[in-house]
Amino acid sequence: MQHFLVQNGYWAIFMLAILESACIPIPSEVTFAIAGALCSSAFVATFHETQVLNLGVVIALGVTGSVIGSYIAYFVGRTGGRAFVDRWGKYVLLGHADLDRSEAWFEKRGPLTVLLGRVIPVVRTFISFPAGMAEMNPVSFGIFTTIGVSVWVSLLTVLGYNFGGQYEKWTKGISWAGYAIVVAVIVVVGAFIWHRYQQVKGEQHGKHTRRDS
Repeated sequence: MQHFLVQNGYWAIFMLAILESACIPIPSEVTFAIAGALCSSAFVATFHETQVLNLGVVIALGVTGSVIGSYIAYFVGRTGGRAFVDRWGKYVLLGHADLDRSEAWFEKRGPLTVLLGRVIPVVRTFISFPAGMAEMNPVSFGIFTTIGVSVWVSLLTVLGYNFGGQYEKWTKGISWAGYAIVVAVIVVVGAFIWHRYQQVKGEQHGKHTRRDS
């Protein structure tokens, strides 16, 4: 990724930001850490014929790309979410009742959910899709997404700029934190699936009992 960013500069930063926010698991910690380092003349001096990037432009492109990618995932979820549940929901124990509950959740807590989700590693990559499935207000989604990604992109880029050549050391720390969150998410998802399995099993048992009686 470092080579790709060094060779393609602003264009690479913009495209990676879009892809990562569109549910493609690209580590934004690494992307913006390197992007910030490329704004440091001390770091860039280690590469031949590589221009020093402008910190403000990098942040602006990162935020813009992240918002675009977020809206792509949001509208995919909004336009295809219920069709996905109709076709594949039974395999993951999801039904329209679950979508209705999700919609109610995002209607009440959507802004806070999106805002916090945009600054949590791993979660930030996928938060836009369920927001779209729940048909969260697109304007509210855009506002809180922009706030969240602005904080995230600015923080990582500035850290990359200040640490320069040491970005690898602290991105490893962030990555380990990300792995811990992945494990936590897997546990939560596993618990949810087990709960839904027991719930569906109970509902089916209740239907059979009523039929027999």
